[in-house]
Amino acid sequence: MTQPTAEPTALHGYAALIARLTLEEKVHLLTGETAFTLPGNETVGLAPLAFSDGPTGVRGLKFLGGEAVALVPNATLIAGSWDESIAEEVGALLSEEAHRQRIHVVLGPTVNLHRSPLGGRLFEMYSEDPYLTGRTAAAYVRGVQGGGTAACLKHLVANESETLRNFMDSRVSEAALREVYLLPFEMAVEEAGAWSMMAGYNDVNGVPATEQDHVQNEIVKGEWGWDGLVMSDWFATKRTVESANGGIDLVMPGPAGPWGGRLVAAVRRGDVTEETVDGHVARLLLLADRTGGLDRDGTGPRPFLAGMPAPDSARRKEQLRRIATRGMVLARNIRDVLPLTGGGTVALIGRHAVATQTMGGGSARVSPPYEVAVAEGLGERLDGDLTVVDGVAVRNRPEPANPGFVTDPVTGRPGMRVTLFAADGRELGSRHEPAAATTVGWDDGPGEPPAAAVLTAVLGPCSGPVRVGAIGAGRWTLSTTAGPVGTAELTVSGVDPAEAILRPPSFTRTLDLASGDTLTARLALDPVDWRDVLTGNPALKLAEESHLLDTGASAYAALVAEPALRTDDDALAEAEAAARAAGTAVVVVGLTEESETEAADKTTLALPGRQDELVRRVAAAAVRTVVVVNAATPVLMPWIDDVDAVLVAGLPGQEGGHAIAAVLTGESEPTGRLVTTYPAADGASPGWNVTPDVDLGLTYTDGTAIGYRGHHAGRAPAPLFWFGHGLGYGTWEYRAARLVPRSDANAPVVEVELANTSARGSRETVQVYFRPADPAQPVRLAGYTGVDVPAGGTARVTVACDRRLFRHWDEAAGAWAPAVDGELLVARGLGDVRASVPLS
Repeated sequence: MTQPTAEPTALHGYAALIARLTLEEKVHLLTGETAFTLPGNETVGLAPLAFSDGPTGVRGLKFLGGEAVALVPNATLIAGSWDESIAEEVGALLSEEAHRQRIHVVLGPTVNLHRSPLGGRLFEMYSEDPYLTGRTAAAYVRGVQGGGTAACLKHLVANESETLRNFMDSRVSEAALREVYLLPFEMAVEEAGAWSMMAGYNDVNGVPATEQDHVQNEIVKGEWGWDGLVMSDWFATKRTVESANGGIDLVMPGPAGPWGGRLVAAVRRGDVTEETVDGHVARLLLLADRTGGLDRDGTGPRPFLAGMPAPDSARRKEQLRRIATRGMVLARNIRDVLPLTGGGTVALIGRHAVATQTMGGGSARVSPPYEVAVAEGLGERLDGDLTVVDGVAVRNRPEPANPGFVTDPVTGRPGMRVTLFAADGRELGSRHEPAAATTVGWDDGPGEPPAAAVLTAVLGPCSGPVRVGAIGAGRWTLSTTAGPVGTAELTVSGVDPAEAILRPPSFTRTLDLASGDTLTARLALDPVDWRDVLTGNPALKLAEESHLLDTGASAYAALVAEPALRTDDDALAEAEAAARAAGTAVVVVGLTEESETEAADKTTLALPGRQDELVRRVAAAAVRTVVVVNAATPVLMPWIDDVDAVLVAGLPGQEGGHAIAAVLTGESEPTGRLVTTYPAADGASPGWNVTPDVDLGLTYTDGTAIGYRGHHAGRAPAPLFWFGHGLGYGTWEYRAARLVPRSDANAPVVEVELANTSARGSRETVQVYFRPADPAQPVRLAGYTGVDVPAGGTARVTVACDRRLFRHWDEAAGAWAPAVDGELLVARGLGDVRASVPLS
């Protein structure tokens, strides 16, 4: 174990408080009390602390079905603005949401990188570029922590994919680790003083992330002198002694886990020093102090702020709409088809047009007060000049019933009734759920764990075939007003216990039902013996104390109820007819939470279902075709030459439909730039594979040449769209670029003379890339500046490059070495280089 060379000064003031605690009391503080809370201790004035997932909204203490919260645009849209003020505003908004829900720590931002476009969780991450990620993350952290709420950088480190995430080993060179994957963490520490981090599920070079003495103690706490707290990801801690000595300060969740009595015993044996435990407690007390959870003077913990805007307030609507538009990217615009200028009917086509995907899956999901579809947003702007046509199917699995289609039989409110039962049949409680999905046995709070749950709802307007069913692992019995429908025993197929909640199995039946019929589904929880499943697989190498073995019996439970949909053939024929009649067609395609989610990666970048066929057939019928891509991550576009415009809209949050409509009609400009390279075909990326080898290793063969760096170096074919690409509605002339003379040794500064040659005011992002003279060193983004310029106007833009991009890690010397020779490329993405400036 490597202890930091000197404890940061901020930790020195807690020794007297720690001395009041017994060893058992100290250790008790270092594991969660519930799924999302920590225990308090009156002896030291420590209040219980509350954590919440937070990349796209502060969900609160309930994994599903909590109170309504603001749903912000996803991470790629925030980073896509290339504007720190946007990221800082998002952070401040989330801090306000945290105060409104009495949350101390928001579990975000996610600062892992888009190494492979197949990564399922990329929608939570900012970019493939470490510098853009670091600048965005630092701004987000400043916003969150400026409000007195802790941000949490995750997931430390090299946690870029989800396949076998609890067991895989990320094999990455020291150079790539330091230059690429640790850089966003380093920047958020240096520039924003992040108060906490989260260690990932994966191993890194053979050592679990939760035991990474090299990363956590030597680099983060040692070299960087960081004074914050490192927590585990939920159930990620694998061993007791190694994690306590390896730099983890807090194990989540609780109350069970690998620390507790095991850690006390390890201290008694001498395997872990009590000084090490004291260091963990000091970092916890500092976190509590910073977030108002520590009463040091007897006046009580700092109160949470009151009067925060409601998630459906006018203030939030304006913010969320504007933030979403700023990150959208106009990737193609032939003949200036966009913005739509009016005149004639527009055909709006696609499942994503009527059911716009506003967020990804997994722990990033929240319960927003509403979600605006593109059909609603564009309908308000085009009045009667809009024809809306639903599209082809886009999902492989059923969804929970739309709350507008089912109601609670007790309250009559949208949603369902959930009743929990003990093993002996006693009712433990009954509650209304505003959605048709909930979790059971995970975040129910203190009390007897349930053995069964009954979900009940009354169907809304329908007559004829209705697809009904249930989602979740366990033994189901389904019935309607007319009587029993059937039973099903559903099991989780993988080796990730989180799949029971994040990727649950399902079953459905199609019945003739009518409005007012009652649907009832009874779920008997069948606890999976994960200890038997996981320890019985020697390849997984799980220790006896692994936290994964404490996951217990928890389940996702949802009702399925929806009128049977028409066939894809009918949808395609209707779309063609509408496009032909309208002249201008807007086709909204995209992904869903089935592929942009936690705990699973994609296997292809192709759009699901027959969406590509939909675009081709509409483009052949319409005079003008606009495609809106409602996805956070790259998709293949085999129809690109058949369409006039492509707008990448990401996952735009609760105001998404209004934001997309505002961009399409020119009310707002899509000034975003791509944060990830879009490959032209499956497999055509420098880092593609996300599936570990038989020994669970996943080698980062692209080294430091991640994403666009590898494309530029010829390690992958030319992409469809380069990182940094984006058109906007303006046109730009780069008239001159020069180095600004400096008297210090800091990184170079470039001055660019820019002219907006269009007839409207617009925003440009001037990007500067460093191409080292050493061919072994890849090109890399080194600086950028955004500027608003009026129509016909000019601007002198200064781009200060970052010193951390002009170094490389010398593995032989084990030290940083300068990389200062080469040239700077001034560009609108590497596919559109406007000037080069030599450095010597």
